[in-house]
Amino acid sequence: MCWMDVFYHPLWAVSTALLAFVVRLQRRVGWDPRACPVRLTGKTAIVTGANTGIGKFIALDFARRGARVIMACRSEARGMAALKEIREKSGNSNIHLQLVDLSSMESVRKFAERILEEEKALHILVNNAGVSGLPKQLTKEGLDMTFATNHLGPFLLTNLLLDLLKSSAPSRIVTLSSLNHKKGQVDFSHFHGENLTYLMDTVYNNTKLHNIICTSELARRLKGTDVTANSVHPGVVMTEVMRHYPFIIQLLFNIIGFFFFKVSTYLLFTDTIII
Repeated sequence: MCWMDVFYHPLWAVSTALLAFVVRLQRRVGWDPRACPVRLTGKTAIVTGANTGIGKFIALDFARRGARVIMACRSEARGMAALKEIREKSGNSNIHLQLVDLSSMESVRKFAERILEEEKALHILVNNAGVSGLPKQLTKEGLDMTFATNHLGPFLLTNLLLDLLKSSAPSRIVTLSSLNHKKGQVDFSHFHGENLTYLMDTVYNNTKLHNIICTSELARRLKGTDVTANSVHPGVVMTEVMRHYPFIIQLLFNIIGFFFFKVSTYLLFTDTIII
């Protein structure tokens, strides 16, 4: 009997299916954030990229806790669809959509101007929006599209709203990063698409390293102001962040992710890692 014959035995298929089932069950966790008594009534929160994925469920959780939520989105159609869903699910009508393209510094400045004109307070800023897998592409301002969206736009937005956050203290700034920052590099020529390798998540990893460096420095500078700044790694989550990758990569990601990765709805049932 050839040792390879074991792989053709029915027991092997049954064992594999059983293992896959057990692993799939392990993705389910028992903590329900709706059991947490913390309320955000009277608080104002901005969540970027709130029309889908992680950002959408962060906005939903804030809404359920009674916060005034400003969804900062690029697409009006997708933003309005998410806004309607969040209002219905949370029962909170104090949810609003503001358009912003984080890859455009001009758009970011105009968004910040509107917020400063219309809002008396800001207690939570979540820099969630991000992209990965884009080919080389420069904005009209001469910036790499991925760097502009993932780091430069959020960096500028945070600084433009910083005085409002300080005057609203206690307040907090949360920037979604990734453990992939460990594979990133710092080279300021990357901001303009120079000396970059556009392969898989290479550029994304660089932006996430910048997120963490700048957030850590911001946290240091904010000591004593009652404003906190943290970067978080949410884990590997099945969101639309892979939509710019080749089809085969997306397929493999989805197959593996079905068994091992989180989906964005599960983020409401798990903790995050604060870096």
